[in-house]
Amino acid sequence: MTKNSLEGVEDYDGPAGGWGALKAVAQAVRGQMGVSSDTRALLQMNQPDGFDCPGCAWPDPKHASSFEFCENGAKAVTWEATAKRVDPDFFARHSAAELWTWSDHALEDAGRLTHPLRYDAASDHFVPIAWDDAFARIGAGMRALDHPDQAEFYTSGRASNEAAFLYQLYAREFGTNNFPDCSNMCHEATSVGLPQSIGVGKGTVTLEDFDLCDAIFCIGHNPGTNHPRMLSTLRDASRRGVPIVVANPMRERGLERFKSPQHPTEMLTPGSTPLASAYHLVKVGGDAAMLKGMMKRLLALDAIDHDFIAAETTGFETLRADIEALPWDEIERRSGLTRAAIESMADTYAAADRVILCYGMGITQHRHGTENVQQIANLLLMRGNIGKPGAGICPLRGHSNVQGDRTVGITEIPTEAFLARLDRSFGITSPRHHGHNAVEALAAMRDGAAKAFVGLGGNLAIAMPDPEACFAAFRNLDLSVQIVTKFNRTCLLAAKRDTIILPCLGRTELDIQATGPQSVTVEDSMSMVHASRGKLKPVAADLLSEPMIVARLARATRPDSPIDWEGMVADYDRIRDHIEQVFPDFADFNARIRQPGGFRLTVGASDRDWGGKDGKAHFLVAPTLDEDDGRDDGPLTLTTIRSHDQYNTTIYGLDDRYRGIFGRRDVIFANAEDLAALGLAHGDRIDVIAGERVLAGQTVVEHAIARGSLAAYYPEANCLIALGDYDGESGTPAYKSVAVSLRKAA
Repeated sequence: MTKNSLEGVEDYDGPAGGWGALKAVAQAVRGQMGVSSDTRALLQMNQPDGFDCPGCAWPDPKHASSFEFCENGAKAVTWEATAKRVDPDFFARHSAAELWTWSDHALEDAGRLTHPLRYDAASDHFVPIAWDDAFARIGAGMRALDHPDQAEFYTSGRASNEAAFLYQLYAREFGTNNFPDCSNMCHEATSVGLPQSIGVGKGTVTLEDFDLCDAIFCIGHNPGTNHPRMLSTLRDASRRGVPIVVANPMRERGLERFKSPQHPTEMLTPGSTPLASAYHLVKVGGDAAMLKGMMKRLLALDAIDHDFIAAETTGFETLRADIEALPWDEIERRSGLTRAAIESMADTYAAADRVILCYGMGITQHRHGTENVQQIANLLLMRGNIGKPGAGICPLRGHSNVQGDRTVGITEIPTEAFLARLDRSFGITSPRHHGHNAVEALAAMRDGAAKAFVGLGGNLAIAMPDPEACFAAFRNLDLSVQIVTKFNRTCLLAAKRDTIILPCLGRTELDIQATGPQSVTVEDSMSMVHASRGKLKPVAADLLSEPMIVARLARATRPDSPIDWEGMVADYDRIRDHIEQVFPDFADFNARIRQPGGFRLTVGASDRDWGGKDGKAHFLVAPTLDEDDGRDDGPLTLTTIRSHDQYNTTIYGLDDRYRGIFGRRDVIFANAEDLAALGLAHGDRIDVIAGERVLAGQTVVEHAIARGSLAAYYPEANCLIALGDYDGESGTPAYKSVAVSLRKAA
C-alpha cells in the first residue's frame, strides 16, 4: 500500500515555512477570527509595545520586524482571539455528559469563556455564578480543609511573572508548597540536572551567540512545530556556513530545510535553505549512549580543553574512566547508530571552537532524563564550550513563560534564602517543608490525601500520563477550581462538592486596573525578561485578569490577610516592586522592563561562575545507557510527539502537514524494516501494547524513524504510560520512552 492510497496520509515535499505556512496562517485567521479587526493582533505580537507570543519561549530579536511571528504563534493568537464564544446559553444547551463525548479539539474550538461557572450536579450542567459568589464558595472550601497541604496549586507556563508571583504568595500564606507545575512534565530534568553540573538550571546562551558559533548541535527537538521562530536563527547560521548536526529519532522537516516567510525574495524563488548538515536517527532512548560515544571519540583524539578542565571543573577523571570502559559495540547497540556515525559527529564538534548544543523534551522526558541532560553538559565542558561567546547549552523551553514562573517562586522545593526574603517582604511565615510535584499531586488526589485543586491555566488531567487514573483523581476532590480562557476536559471532571470555572483575560487583551492599563512580564528561554501588553478588547466586559483572580482568591481564603492584595493588583508596578525585594536579580525591575527588549537575568555559568561550595563545574557519570531498565513489556520503544496543528495539549486542528498526515491523529509512525520483521505493513490497523495498557485501533504508517522506535501522538498515547513511570531524580514522566509491542487490531 502506498501513502497516497491511505486516507489522510500523503507525501508532503514542501519545506518548513514557505507558502504552506502562510496558507495555514490564513486558514487559522479565517476559521477563528473571520473578518474581525482583531486580526491586527498579529502585527502587535513580539513588538516592543505589544504582547509576547502566547506560544513558545524562543526569544525576540533586538530589532523586531513588522511580522515577527511564526505559523504556530499565529495559530496561538487566533485561538485566543477567536470570535467564537462559550456563554451561559451554550452550557444551557449542552450537558456535562454530552460535552464529555466531544473531542478535546472540539471542546476548546467552541470558543472563549465569558462568565464564571459552577457545576450543578442536579441538572448535570454548568451554570453561571456571580464573581463574588464564586470567590466566596472557593474561600469557604479552602478554609474547610483539615490542613493546607490538602490543596494543590497548579501553574501553566502561560501565566505571567506577576500572576505567578502572586499565586505562589497566596499558596505560601495559606500554608503549603504544593506546586505541581507544567515544568514538572517537560524540563524538570534540566532544572534538577544542570544545577548539579554547572550551578544553574537554565541555558547559558543568548540569541547573539548564534551569530558567533562555529557549529550547532540539535538533539531531541523539532523546531518546525514546537519553536518555529528558531528556524530563522538556524537559517541564518546555515547561510554563513555553520554545520548543524541533528540527532533525532525521526526525520523532521523543520530540521531539514526552511523557506522563510519573512523574506519575500526567498518566497519567490523555488529553493529553500538546507538546515541539517548531518542528520542521525538515534534510537528512542539511545541519547546517553550516543553522547558517551562522542565523548569516547574526543578522548581518543585528545580533543579536550585541558586548561579549562583543570581550572574550572572537577570529576573529569571519574568520567574518563567510565567512558573508556564502555565498549563500542554496546554504544552502537543502545544508540542505534554506527561507530562511524557517532565519530563523525564528534569530529565536527572537535573541529569547531565555539559550539551551541540545543535540546528539547526528546532528552528530558525519559526515566533517565536528568542523566541525559548532564551528559550534554559533560560534552560541552570537555571542550570549554560553556561560558564563552558563541558557545553554550540551550534547553528549548516550551510555553512562553514556563521558565519565568519558576524564577519568581513556582517551585515545590523552595530554598530557605528565598522563603526568608519572601517572609520579610510580606510579614508572613512560609512553610519550609517541600511540597508536591505534578506526579505526587495526582497521586495525593487519587489517594484522598489532597482535597482541593486550583489550576492557574492548563489542562492537567489530559497532560499527565495514565488519563483514567488522573480522571479518577480529580473526581475524588472536594473542590476543583480552573482559571482558564477556554473550556477543556479537566474542567469537566466534577469534584464531589464544588467545581468552579473562572474565565480570565488572555495575553492579547487589554488589562485595565484601578490605575489604568497594565503590562505584565515574561522570561524567555534565554533568560531575557520583557514586558507584554495586550491591546485587544476583552471578549466579555467583566472578565478578570489572572493577577486579579489570584488576589481575590487570596482575600476570600484569608479575609484577615495583612497582605495588600488590592493595592498590588491596582498597579502591577507594585507587584514588580515586591518581586525585586524577593529576588535580587530583578533590581530596578520597573525601570528595566521599560527599556526596549527588556533585560537579561544573571546566569552565573554564562560567566563561568559555577556556584556551589567548590566553585567548579562538575562532570557527572551516568551509570545507565538507555531507558529499558530491564523492562520486558515489548521489543519496541515508543515516543510521544506533537502534531504540527498542536501546542502542548491544545489541538488547533487535525493536520500534521510536515509528516504528511491530514484530518486524523490515529496513527503510529514506524520503521519499514521493523514492520516487515513483525509481519505488518503500512496501513494496517494495530493495537499498541504496554504491559496491560492498550492504545487500540491505530493505523501504522511507514516513516523515516530509527529501527526499534515508534512514535504516536500526545496526549492520545498517554494511556500507555503509568503515573509511576518517571525519572526518579526529577519526577519528569517518561513520555518519550515507552516499551511496547504491536498486534493487529481485532
